Amino acid sequence: MSVISVSSLTKHFNGIKAVDGVSFEVREGTIFGFLGPNGAGKTTTISILCTLLKPTSGTAIVNGYNCLTESAQVRSSIGVVFQDMTLDKDLTAYENLLYHAILYNVEKSKRERVVNDALKFMDLYERKDDLVKRFSGGMKRRLEVARAVVHQPRILFLDEPTLGLDPQSRNNLWEFITRLPNEKGVTIFMTTHYMEEAEVCQEIAIIDRGKIIASGSPDELKKTVGGDVIYLRTTDNEKALRIIREEMSLKGKVSGDELFITVSRGDACLPELIRQLGEMVKSVRVQRPTLNDVFLTLTGKEIRPETVDAADEVREAVRAYRRRFDRT
Repeated sequence: MSVISVSSLTKHFNGIKAVDGVSFEVREGTIFGFLGPNGAGKTTTISILCTLLKPTSGTAIVNGYNCLTESAQVRSSIGVVFQDMTLDKDLTAYENLLYHAILYNVEKSKRERVVNDALKFMDLYERKDDLVKRFSGGMKRRLEVARAVVHQPRILFLDEPTLGLDPQSRNNLWEFITRLPNEKGVTIFMTTHYMEEAEVCQEIAIIDRGKIIASGSPDELKKTVGGDVIYLRTTDNEKALRIIREEMSLKGKVSGDELFITVSRGDACLPELIRQLGEMVKSVRVQRPTLNDVFLTLTGKEIRPETVDAADEVREAVRAYRRRFDRT
């Protein structure tokens, strides 16, 4: 059963196609990853699905509700963790979650229980009476996830949830997030440009320049690359690339200061590769394909800096959404 259905969705900003005719579905109870570089259209898409932005064209259905015409119903059935922190630092952890439960019309008799349950699930119950401003970055992120699920939504949207966190905090956060589908019955829609994070997803859509260029499970996507990936550093990458293509009939690309070559078997290919290039070779490594290799194969480049900036309008939409819930 699909809980998100997107068809031919577009969003234009001053003539720029931030989202360009994307279509996909998300199955209930799964972790769905929207993978791509900054500026690819991830945040714009998630903002439309959360009813923060109106699409230029196309349709987006979330939990059976049309994001354009039934925005109130969509909002009541989802949880959202934005890129930027939205906690009230002058309230305690418990007060932040209680305030959210009130805003989402959780029954008064259930509020204490659901707030405490969410805090316990994210391992924050012992700190429930501490002010948020005393929390570390990782603890704040976990509290935001706890707040997003306190009203028991069917879908949790996570927009770059580990951005800015140290590796230990990132791993800690994912330990909790990956338990949500089975233990809380929550479908997760996440955006990220960290390739390794997307490995937890059952389904991935890779987006670049506003278009979905590939989709499937992590294993399915990796199989499109080939058997092994060889990375080479040489004294002259352009010359080495010509030899690889002309003398060995292999497909190669330049990736930063390395050459990127996909082959069926790295162990069989490597001796001939070294023989052909000789003293030009400075270093070599062979690995199984990763999602980063998939992106490199599809686009000819690795995750790159932001190139399409629809961020200003998205940020203003997010600020307007937050203002509805500011304390008086």
